[in-house]
Amino acid sequence: MTRRSDDPFEVELTPELILRAYQAGIFPMSESADDPDIFWVSPQMRGILPLDGFCISRSLAKTLKKHPYSIHVDRDFSATIEGCATSGTERESTWINGTIIDLYSRLFDMGYCHTVEVYDGDALVGGLYGLAIGGAVFGESMFHRKTDASKIAMAHLVERLNAGGFVLLDTQFITPHLASLGGIEVPRTQYEAMLSDALQQSGDFAAWDRLSQRA
Repeated sequence: MTRRSDDPFEVELTPELILRAYQAGIFPMSESADDPDIFWVSPQMRGILPLDGFCISRSLAKTLKKHPYSIHVDRDFSATIEGCATSGTERESTWINGTIIDLYSRLFDMGYCHTVEVYDGDALVGGLYGLAIGGAVFGESMFHRKTDASKIAMAHLVERLNAGGFVLLDTQFITPHLASLGGIEVPRTQYEAMLSDALQQSGDFAAWDRLSQRA
């Protein structure tokens, strides 16, 4: 299904429609940042990152222990999605267009969309964003401006989701980067069963903050 401005039967894209789509195993994309159209995707093979199977290499373990960066969540959604929507060394193009930025900004304001942001001083050097519904998190995109910054963001996300009782981290597709962190593919039917179970759970994205304050 494609949204086109000249289609008299087009369905209005709203945050509520996006939420319903994710709960049905479908997510929106665009061909490019310059293409105003949106199409719906439901891959035959779905990328996930098992929350008990996050792979930390020796070099990443050293980075996680000694990196000089600070990590924050939900501090600057606009800058995070802009970083994800910008072409760079990790991508030649992006599928995040203005419509997607507007919709997910509204989902952020509604409390469904979250970010993990990595800072070097006051400079945002990496991060990611995604949606949280029930016990599932749907990872959308990540970026880095310094080495391993996106991996640091992902490591924090996994720790946060485990602390909050989440059971599914959907990555949509698998890239070499995600595979190196433990990402795998599962058939659509298996994913739909995992999604159905996850949506019946109640994940708490803020649980990690309360636990860290007690430590």
